[in-house]
Amino acid sequence: MIQIGDNSYAFDDPLAIGALIGAVVILLILILLITTVRRAGRSAETVQYVAGQLGRLSGDMQALGQGQHQLAGNIQTVSDAQANAQVQVIQTMEARLAEVQTQMAEKLADNALKSARSLSDMQERMKDTLSGSSEKTTKSLTELQERLATIDKAQTNIEKLSGDVLSLQDILSNKQRRGMFGEIQLNDIVSKALPADSYTLQTTLSNGKRADCLVKLPNPPGPIVIDAKFPFEAYEQLAAADTPDRQKAALRELAVAVRKHIKDISERYIIEGETADGAIMFLPSEAVYAELHSRLPEVVRDGFNARVWIVSPTTCMATLNTMRAILKDARMREHTAEIRKSLRQLHRDVEIIGEKAGKLETHLRQAGDDVSGVITAATRAGKRADRLDNFDFEELSPETDPKVVPLASPQGQSQK
Repeated sequence: MIQIGDNSYAFDDPLAIGALIGAVVILLILILLITTVRRAGRSAETVQYVAGQLGRLSGDMQALGQGQHQLAGNIQTVSDAQANAQVQVIQTMEARLAEVQTQMAEKLADNALKSARSLSDMQERMKDTLSGSSEKTTKSLTELQERLATIDKAQTNIEKLSGDVLSLQDILSNKQRRGMFGEIQLNDIVSKALPADSYTLQTTLSNGKRADCLVKLPNPPGPIVIDAKFPFEAYEQLAAADTPDRQKAALRELAVAVRKHIKDISERYIIEGETADGAIMFLPSEAVYAELHSRLPEVVRDGFNARVWIVSPTTCMATLNTMRAILKDARMREHTAEIRKSLRQLHRDVEIIGEKAGKLETHLRQAGDDVSGVITAATRAGKRADRLDNFDFEELSPETDPKVVPLASPQGQSQK
């Protein structure tokens, strides 16, 4: 790089090359002059020759100066052109950069707006999600609390039921308490199904035997005994049997126990002339009743043959409802005469009401005729009053209407 004044030129620039060449030429001329001066004393011809050469060299130097001046002008022109081109390029680049900056600013603004919107939408979604999650969590916690309360309540009921089961086991393990359990259940069913005066509890019969319940049915069939029996031991063995042999043995024990109860009821509570020709054995367990009918039907038939009918709590209620219908029918037959008498009295009362209604109708009809006559007379009197008020005396005529209602009856006038 060559610095000439305020301008800088590169080594590969033609102007710089030309300037270098001129400088080399001048340096060579100076060298020649020095050499010539040293050799001046040698030869005048050489001096003349050198003077001629110097003249030519001076002309060449002038020409070189003009060339340098032209080269400097050209370099200045090129420099100005380059400066203008650089200015234009810079201006173009600045404009392009400003445009790019504007576009970038717009894109950044759009991206920022989109980001803000996306962030706002995301916040809304997060808010909705968190709100929904909060509501679901609250609802789940509420349901969980309700379920926990239900579980606590169920646990309390289970504990109570466990206590009741233990109490029931204590009751069923004792034969006397087991009998009391069956009697209490029978009393509860009978009291709900029958009127209080249609049965008696713990009644002693003529043979000295005490019946759990005696239903006072009319003849036939007559009073019938219901006795509660509960073959719990045999049924417990059947429920605990885990092999076919043990089940068969438990079934035999259950059949023996039930047959014994059937025999006892048949011998104790069927008394000719005092009770009905049959009795009822009440089993306070649906499970025992189902086992008898499904696996021991011959025992049930033995009960039929002995005129002892086996019932469970459900079938006992149905039987008692049938007895209630029988009692109702018997009571209606007992009071048939009173019912007929009441019907005759009711019929007479209806006849009297009919007679009174006929008389009342006659009086009402007469009153209606009297009211109609009064209205007619009042209308006529009003018309006459209007004529008198208008002084229409000529239009007044003597009374010839035979339908005028008299103010007093003829009988009253004759009395006066």
